[in-house]
Amino acid sequence: MNYRHAFHAGNFADLVKHAALLRLLADLTAKGPPLTVIDTHAGGGLYDLAGVEARKSGEAEAGIVRLMAANDAPAEFASLKAVVAGLMGGGAEVRRYPGSPWLIAGALRTADRYVACELRPDEHEALRIAMRGRQNVRTLNIDGYAAAVAECPREGRVLVLIDPPFEKPDDYDRIVETLAALRRKNAQAQALVWLPVKDLETLDSFLRDLEDEVAAPMLVAETRLKPLTDPMKMNGCALLLMNGPDLGGPLAAICGWVAQALGAGGGARIYALTPQ
Repeated sequence: MNYRHAFHAGNFADLVKHAALLRLLADLTAKGPPLTVIDTHAGGGLYDLAGVEARKSGEAEAGIVRLMAANDAPAEFASLKAVVAGLMGGGAEVRRYPGSPWLIAGALRTADRYVACELRPDEHEALRIAMRGRQNVRTLNIDGYAAAVAECPREGRVLVLIDPPFEKPDDYDRIVETLAALRRKNAQAQALVWLPVKDLETLDSFLRDLEDEVAAPMLVAETRLKPLTDPMKMNGCALLLMNGPDLGGPLAAICGWVAQALGAGGGARIYALTPQ
């Protein structure tokens, strides 16, 4: 598979992930010592929704375009909508969508730092250009899993965002290994992981492995757009928050609105994992 996020930018899963990410960053930057954020699969940073890829998939039309037009979206989407509105420049059409690098770089304080990793050379070049001039931002053309552990400070606050395209068969295993290694290196390390939901067994197997290998408080937020009847399709998505603040309420609002407003027969679930 030759994954290109430009096909999927601004879809329902991005709305869940980015609204949650901004809510988490708001908590972590409201006060406290400097924060390091490491993004393992940063992508290109900023996406053209008028481009061929986005128009071909139509996912942004069913996602961010509907969110921007909605009057009933909960307050947890306000920060994401504000960034997208800023990119519209006063126009009526949603033409660009911010990836996680754009959102993270805009949310951090002067003393914080951001390390954005992207393995694909062409995507990294787009990322480098998108992040040009941003303070305390480094972009690395490197394997993000390995970089997350290498760049994680041994002390202090760190948040790792893990959002792979899941085009490789070992992505689930590498996420577990990376989270375990982060905890060994820095017990304060926090992480936000995005996962596709196609069938329950794949997700449950990953969560069982995680409970066995990672001794940390973990919260799972599932968004199901539709019943899990076709394991070949992405029927929803999930977020895993490791060692983070209590965001059960905000995550329930985010996932619940997306499932109800953009889905058909789906729903949301928020629950804690108990490490073994």
